Amino acid sequence: MHATPIAGDASSTTLPTRPFGRGGPMVGVLGFGSAEIGFLETGQATVDSLVASLVDRGVNLLDTAAMYRGSEEALGTALRNRSIARDRVVVVSKCGSPPGREGLDPWCAESIRLSIERSLKRLRIDCLDAILLHSCDLATLEKGEAIGAIVEARKAGLVKRAGYSGDNEAAVFAAKHPEIEVLETSLSIADMANLDEVLPAAEARGLAVIVKRPVANAAWRRNEDQEGMYSKYAAPYHERLSKMGLDPASLGIEGPAEQAWPELALRFVLSFTGVTSALVGSSKPHRVAENAAIAAKGPLPAEAIEAIRAAFAKARGGESWPGLT
Repeated sequence: MHATPIAGDASSTTLPTRPFGRGGPMVGVLGFGSAEIGFLETGQATVDSLVASLVDRGVNLLDTAAMYRGSEEALGTALRNRSIARDRVVVVSKCGSPPGREGLDPWCAESIRLSIERSLKRLRIDCLDAILLHSCDLATLEKGEAIGAIVEARKAGLVKRAGYSGDNEAAVFAAKHPEIEVLETSLSIADMANLDEVLPAAEARGLAVIVKRPVANAAWRRNEDQEGMYSKYAAPYHERLSKMGLDPASLGIEGPAEQAWPELALRFVLSFTGVTSALVGSSKPHRVAENAAIAAKGPLPAEAIEAIRAAFAKARGGESWPGLT
């Protein structure tokens, strides 16, 4: 099985939309990841401005998590402060990490139920569009209790869709599980492990697929220029890109490096039919318009996609280069 690329239209100025799974609402191909606004303690006025700008530009998928310190509260407050109607946004959160409350196993049913209830309170909403198990391992998924807990939350009307966020063999299992409707997984010019099995399996079942870290944590920058929260992923991605030897200009993307690299990275991810939306986070409102403009250009030409995948395969050689969970 292989992920299928699609043809692009670089002349477009409107953010494309794709269905959020079978029978789901339409969402912009660019989504918003809120880890940064939480961990960097972004001021509420800035978050308010960010969220309003996002929604105005068609970026209606808002992704957060119980462990993204402060982000759920900030998003919920922004939606209220800017009087954004609930049906204008698709809100996704994650549960199971960090450790469960009151000494509970984070993956037990009670801990997951408490986490979901807490997320709803923080976000000031009655129902999540999706709840995802946050990067638990394959053994936890196979045990069944964690998946059962989010299914029960769906039955209780607390969430609309049950899902999983993770990579590699656990993501393959989740993509094929009959109760999973949403999958969040890693994919970028420096992270392609999920292209050959995970994405095709998810697409075959009509899942909503959210891509995390689609711009590879800006790994084309020097490691010392990265902000602290990105260091975990930026270093290995930087090493991979150094070995790949990519040049945006040779792939048809002209302009300064700080403009060309994000365009190459984001348009590469949006070149595959199985991808619903790619999450890009920022605490800087002006980035919203820039990212939306890139996403509106659509997929890369087929020859550029092939060149990037070939460079990845050649640089990896005999190494595994798994998806970074």
